[in-house]
Amino acid sequence: MPAVNSRFAPLLRCAFAFLALQAWLQAADFAPSGAEIAREVREKGLDASECYRVRNLLFVRDDIKLYFNDGYLIFSKPVQGRRWAALFSSQVEGGDGEMILFPPNREERQSLASFTQSPNLDEHLLAALVVSTGGLDDSLLAQVRADASAKPMPEVGPVLAAEWDPAVSAIAARMQMRLVSDLLTNKSRLSDLTLFAVHGRKLGTMDVISDGRAGRRIELRQAVSRGGEETVNVLTSFLPRSTRSRPAAELKLPASFQPLHYNIETEIGADLLVKSRGKVTVRVGPAPVRAFPFELATAMNVSAVRVDGASAELLRDTNYRSRISVNGIEDEFLVIPPKELSAGSEHEFDFEFEGNVISTRGEGVYFVNARGSWYPHVPGAFSTFDLKFHYPKRLTLVAAGDPVEDAIDGEWKIAHRRVPVPIGAAGFNLGVYEKVSGVAAGVSFEVYGNRNLETSLRPQPVEIPAISATVRGPRAARVPASSPPMMVQADPLGRLRLVAGDVSSALEFFSAAFGPPALKTLTVAPIPGTFGQGFPGLVYLSTFAYLDPLERPAALRNAREQVFFSDLLVPHEAAHQWWGGVVTADKREDSWLIESLANYSALMWLEKKKGFKAVQGVLDSYRAELLSKDSRGTVHESAGPVVWGDRLESVPVASAWRIVTYDKGTWILHMLRRRMGDEAFLKLLRTLRTRFEFRALTTMEFQALARELRPKGVGAEAIDTFFDSWVYRTGIPTLKLRSAVKGTAPALKLSGTLEQSEVEDDFTADIPVEIQSGRAPAQTLWVRSNSEGKNFAVPVSQTPSRVAIPSDVLVKR
Repeated sequence: MPAVNSRFAPLLRCAFAFLALQAWLQAADFAPSGAEIAREVREKGLDASECYRVRNLLFVRDDIKLYFNDGYLIFSKPVQGRRWAALFSSQVEGGDGEMILFPPNREERQSLASFTQSPNLDEHLLAALVVSTGGLDDSLLAQVRADASAKPMPEVGPVLAAEWDPAVSAIAARMQMRLVSDLLTNKSRLSDLTLFAVHGRKLGTMDVISDGRAGRRIELRQAVSRGGEETVNVLTSFLPRSTRSRPAAELKLPASFQPLHYNIETEIGADLLVKSRGKVTVRVGPAPVRAFPFELATAMNVSAVRVDGASAELLRDTNYRSRISVNGIEDEFLVIPPKELSAGSEHEFDFEFEGNVISTRGEGVYFVNARGSWYPHVPGAFSTFDLKFHYPKRLTLVAAGDPVEDAIDGEWKIAHRRVPVPIGAAGFNLGVYEKVSGVAAGVSFEVYGNRNLETSLRPQPVEIPAISATVRGPRAARVPASSPPMMVQADPLGRLRLVAGDVSSALEFFSAAFGPPALKTLTVAPIPGTFGQGFPGLVYLSTFAYLDPLERPAALRNAREQVFFSDLLVPHEAAHQWWGGVVTADKREDSWLIESLANYSALMWLEKKKGFKAVQGVLDSYRAELLSKDSRGTVHESAGPVVWGDRLESVPVASAWRIVTYDKGTWILHMLRRRMGDEAFLKLLRTLRTRFEFRALTTMEFQALARELRPKGVGAEAIDTFFDSWVYRTGIPTLKLRSAVKGTAPALKLSGTLEQSEVEDDFTADIPVEIQSGRAPAQTLWVRSNSEGKNFAVPVSQTPSRVAIPSDVLVKR
């Protein structure tokens, strides 16, 4: 190639720069905005020219079958070249449509039957709206056009469009974030969403969703009003036939983008208004992306966003509750750069946001009520953080991360924290505190407590009995018998040092058992209410944990609540530094693992502190609660399997989510420990922590790891049977054990029968039978229970003194 004359080089460089700028401007100018697409979706409506009379037309999406037996089918107008919706109406003489859905297992069939009185869905339809973010041109419209019996109905189209456009627009408005995101970005169609919004003749309105972002999981929902607020019942939810047998790793879609690092500066005013500016380094995934969905607390507002210094479009609509998400705490918003960002590229997103996320519960008692959602975030993503806060001098602010700066600037304080390793969420808290500091297992920790008492715990009048005048000594109080009721002041710092001691002990124990936590600093701060929450590097701890047991409200003074607040809450939340801080849950159906692992880790700590008798007491209380009944007479454990996650909040059984997730989940891990043995079980937990570091874990992956690390003598089939019985289904059996010894010592044979009842006929589980002979360690024989009864026999050297099912097995007693 000949050399370019140096006189023309500057002109050529300018020309190339002008052409590049022109190309960029053209791409930006011709690329429609998210608002334009959202408006088109809401306003374009149905296409009167694409209306057909259809008969015996079948549309299949995964396990969902929609029969258009006889009626009209009209398509939406194209948006971004895709017809995103189609409406079927059976309002013709003899018209009919039908939706058929067969849940794949008994639990899902029982769930569906509890709402519809039928284990399968076979609903005749008045109307059905099919929405697909991947478009319907290549599937349903092509099928109609190829069907010789489908008759174009141009004269009916305008009538149907006029009648149904308002309803279609309303549904589009509640799906617009997802529609815009997929229409702008989704080229592979792997993450498409298909929604069937149907109006049945018997069951009324309901939605069936097949979502590629959830592994194509199929979910049948019905909107309800509960407690004055709109929510949904999940009637059934399951993986489709095409994916049920595939390995868990194949069901995980790569993230479309990953926030790598946050740099957030926050000002907290005297009125506690939070104003922040956050710069986020984002890496695009394996495919180009145009729309970037983030989530933010509903109380926070994003006022501006830039990408690589240039203004980007911000699309957020808080007027509509999402048709897909059931989360009423956060809103999704879209960041739409002027042009598509290429695969694998990195960019800086700059957000400005503010809102009221700090609440008060009395003088000097504050807390953050949007703990993990006060900044724009991507659920399930791990990022590093640099956090800087300016806040009123009268307060103390705590946040996750290593301290970089703590300074005073006039009437303001500055706190600067840096999180050097990826974490899933960064929280902060503030108040008027006292603190205790220490170091445990290489972790520097600080435990803060409120100096003041929250309003709900302020003194109440109590009767103090008169003390006899015969009592002597300097500590004897003399109270006249006729004195009025006195006020007893609870001490908000009464157990501060005990809490700090438990934090130190828990860090030592868990670090030895699971390996080091992600961060080398940990802060514990109080929060009003009866719960705690463990974030990486920051634990929110119920103020009741700081009170002397006798100063807690009367409702919390029973044995179980006292153990919870005094012995379990601190190690449970500390354990979230591993389970949640290092390893997180992939989907809703896997969330039980994180809470159950944290809770069982707390029981392991309690076992070391107080012995197994204390653990047995907790397990017994969990068993009693699982077998208890709600006001309708329904057993709590039967509400659904533990893998239903927060879906259990929508079942009719009161408190089902908490009881099944914590009580049943903890029992599951304890029995898995029994089945694998202590050594293999602890290896399972250590391997879990290292192999899934900063990764999302599925229940299927946890099961596969248990199979891999099972000890000799325990087959893979035994692990699968364990998960099938205890994790993926419901049921707690009643077992009856009979045994007898025959023969002459030392050639004795112990024979027995294990009978099972009060569960489904196909329920089966490996049950430990302990055989105690003299002072020798008990021998454990594993017997597989079934509905027909199981015989067993084993040689023994002497007549056993005890043959029994251990008390720490989840059976009815």
